[in-house]
Order: sequence, then C-alpha cells, then structure tokens
Amino acid sequence: MQQIWLTIILGVTAILAAWSLKVAREWDRVVILRLGKFRRMAGPGLFFIIPIIDEAPIWIDMRIRTTFFAAEKTLTKDNVPVNVDAVMFWVVDDPMKAALEVEEYQKAVFWAAQTTLRDMIGKTELYAMLAGREHIDEELKVMIDARTHSWGVSVRSVEIRDVMIPDELQDAMSREAQAERERRARVILGTAELEIADKFAQAATRYHNNPEAFSLRAMNILYEGIKEKASLVIVPSNMVNSLNPGSILGYVSKMEDKESGD
Repeated sequence: MQQIWLTIILGVTAILAAWSLKVAREWDRVVILRLGKFRRMAGPGLFFIIPIIDEAPIWIDMRIRTTFFAAEKTLTKDNVPVNVDAVMFWVVDDPMKAALEVEEYQKAVFWAAQTTLRDMIGKTELYAMLAGREHIDEELKVMIDARTHSWGVSVRSVEIRDVMIPDELQDAMSREAQAERERRARVILGTAELEIADKFAQAATRYHNNPEAFSLRAMNILYEGIKEKASLVIVPSNMVNSLNPGSILGYVSKMEDKESGD
C-alpha cells in the first residue's frame, strides 16, 4: 500500500515539475502572472512557474517583423483616388507594455499603420506622392512610431511599395510627359538654330569684307556637291561670272606667295 502511495506521489510530483518547468527561445519573452497579476518577465532560456498559482499566457517575439498594409481608393489632397501599398518593419522594445497596454498589439500596429497612411494620403498631392516617396516614407515612420511607442513597439522603417492611379489619369500623365519631352526638344533645337544663325551672321560679315574668300567658298561648295553626288550640276551664267575664276586664281597665288614669304 505504501508503495502505491509513493508511486502516486512521485507521479504527481513529476507532473507538477513538468508543468512548472518552461523553456523560452532566444527571441521570446514571457509574461508571468501570479493570481492574475503581473509578476515578472521571463526568458530567454529555462524558467519556472508555480503550478496553479502562476501562468504564462503571453509569449512575445522580440525579432523584427514585417507588416503589409494598404489604403484603397483614398483621395489625395488634389482629389485624385489612389491605391497605395506599403510595408512596415517594426520590433517590440518593451514586452511588458506590449502585453499589458494593448489587447492585441499586432492588430493594433496594423490598424495604426493603415489609418496613418490614409491621413498622409489626404494631406499630400499626387505629384508629391509620386516624386517624393523617400520623404513620405520617413514621415510615415515618425507618425506611426508616435502612435505605437506607448505600446512598447518601435517602428524601424516604412516603405511605400506602389502607388496605383486610375487608368485614364495614367494616360493623361503619359501624354503630359510626352508633351514636356517634345517641348524640351524644341527648345534645344531652337537654341541650336540661334547659335547656327550667329555663326552664319559672322561668316556673312567676313565674306562681305573678303569677296575672293566668298568666291572660293562657293566653288568649294560646288565641288563638294559634284563629288558627293557624282552627277552634272548646271550653274547659271551670272553665277559663273560672279565666281570670276581669273581673279580667284590670282588671289590664291597671292595667298600662296604670302605664305611662302612668311
């Protein structure tokens, strides 16, 4: 009979010991309640609780987590409906606050991020949202972190993944971008035309003061045209007279003598 009772006692002791012995992983923190009141935080590693009196109802992961959230058909400051997808990286800094200050801290973080994103969209114009994502990411991080700080949660970063606008607005923006590119091309072309016109004006002034050089230039143009086209070019008689080959040859000889003298 005594052996039976000893066996029962040993069995109950073993069960209570197994019940009281817990192991928390490296990234886990455990809330210990005694008779319903907060007693302490445990983990990582081995820890004990008193059966029936103590309990470990909440295990909190201390690793960085990712939460995807979105805002659908939300109006920007300039009344454009957009769908925005974003991702947030966050971590629990104070596990006691995360367990005691809010019922389900993970859901609370998600809803805080989503409502903050909607508020940000309503305060931002579409162009600023498309062109200044880095600035908006930083503002979202600061605003969400301010809401979650009292829950023991720290926001590491927020990144907007995509901003989707209506198809008809995409077409309009595409046409606007094309028109802007064409405008810039025309401005560049006009600037080049002005520079070319200035060079031509300088050349005209020099040729006006030096008729022989102008005639040589005209003959060179004819020669290049014939050489390139390999065809017959008909030149009006008055143009031939204006070229005055005799004077041109004399001018060339004079220039050669001058260069040899130098």
